[in-house]
Amino acid sequence: MSRGLVTTNEVQRPTEEVAIVDENNTLIGSSNRGQMRAENLIHRCSFVAISNSQGKLYVQKRVSFKETYPSFYDPAPGGVVGADESYVENAEREIEEEMGVRNVQLQKCFDFYHADDISRVWGRLFSCTYDGTFRLDPEEVESGDFMSVKEVKELMSSGKVPPDSKACMEKYLGS
Repeated sequence: MSRGLVTTNEVQRPTEEVAIVDENNTLIGSSNRGQMRAENLIHRCSFVAISNSQGKLYVQKRVSFKETYPSFYDPAPGGVVGADESYVENAEREIEEEMGVRNVQLQKCFDFYHADDISRVWGRLFSCTYDGTFRLDPEEVESGDFMSVKEVKELMSSGKVPPDSKACMEKYLGS
């Protein structure tokens, strides 16, 4: 089993309907989040690289009760795409819900596929610049701060970043 999965943590919002896709990222239906996790179904997630005007990247610490990678650091926050959502709708909703970030111009960067024994996901990375105030949701985020690109790369090497976010950010940062 991969590091980071805490099987005693319950799936957050287990009845939420999420988009299910195939290996080519073609939508094939929907499932509730609980079934998606239990069967490791391929799903979609948004990821957002948030930079400030000084070029530092926002990194958040996940809460200790997340069903996957609790207390890990995430340099590309986002979330699982709902059954009736687009990637961009999800990204906008997630950054507003988790951090209070809104009214930003999201730029699509790329799509990528990541698979391990915990998650199989088609991700889409967006980026934006934000210098405003963060309002962290205590159900999702323990803390957050801006870090230099060098610090983010060091953090990614530490094993404390979820593997899908690490793969995403390695491509984004050219690591």
